[in-house]
Amino acid sequence: MTFKALLATQTGDRIAADVVELDEHDLMPGDVTVAVEYSTVNYKDALALSGHSPVIRKFPLIPGIDLAGIVESSGHAGFSAGDRVLVNGWGLSQTHHGGFSQKARVPGEWLVKVPEAFSTQDAMAIGTAGYTAMLSVLALEHGGLTPDHGDVLVTGANGGAGSIAIALLSRLGYRVVASTGRLQEAEYLKELGAAEIIDRATLSAPGAPIAKERWAGAIDAVGSHTLANVLAQIRYRGVVAAFGLAQGADLPGSVLPFILRNVTLAGIDSVNAPYAAREQAWARLATDLDLHKLARTTRMIGLADVPGLAADVLQGRVQGRTVVDVNA
Repeated sequence: MTFKALLATQTGDRIAADVVELDEHDLMPGDVTVAVEYSTVNYKDALALSGHSPVIRKFPLIPGIDLAGIVESSGHAGFSAGDRVLVNGWGLSQTHHGGFSQKARVPGEWLVKVPEAFSTQDAMAIGTAGYTAMLSVLALEHGGLTPDHGDVLVTGANGGAGSIAIALLSRLGYRVVASTGRLQEAEYLKELGAAEIIDRATLSAPGAPIAKERWAGAIDAVGSHTLANVLAQIRYRGVVAAFGLAQGADLPGSVLPFILRNVTLAGIDSVNAPYAAREQAWARLATDLDLHKLARTTRMIGLADVPGLAADVLQGRVQGRTVVDVNA
């Protein structure tokens, strides 16, 4: 049987992506075959499709670092036909066909069962961005942060991970400060639970190695000078969870926040996170994420619309989450 997929090819330095017809012989090795229902567009997907970063390591390849759907067949003891499953990261869109496809074959070790609280569409409205946001919240909690410690800053607040981080933190009782370059969208951030909005320009330029204490914790999607300034302004024994590099991969800061204020910087990796961490994150998402707020962050597109969205994502022009209906 044939199925539709978005296939990325490379000619020189140029990457093209087109919707094509494939059959099951084109699938890659794995012991579980999934009828994909939804995927999603993340920042990493935009990097892959644009060629701005060498995310895709072999061509041709189906991009898409997320997928959710129904198990068609399984040789893995943990999964049976009919199970609702999702995949975040692992080798998807790097060395293994990803989620921008109506069908996928993957190792069972990559799969997580979709929590009962979510549909497969909800799972992709969350996607890697929301799962990363939850890993970040868990890191703050692991560092001892509680709502009574003070404000928590979220940078890149209008993006997918930032939006869901705000929704999660506010529901857990934190007072959230949202940093964004799109102040005209402040109402959206307040609807998600932000108590205060600040201009990202106040954090994006080179700053002092240590500055006045402002936040008890932070979730950073930006990196570079922004992360350095956030660290410089974290309160004593505060915690920062960092997963992004929208401004840059550099960290032009100082050891002073660490040795004078005992600040913790927790790195968040969603691609190769161990299975137990994934299960914990998805279990917490099922209890801590307001589905009404999730719906507020989400829009839907079809497979053919994905390539045109990449530039907007990289330029920070996309609000919240974009779900891909691979059957549309």
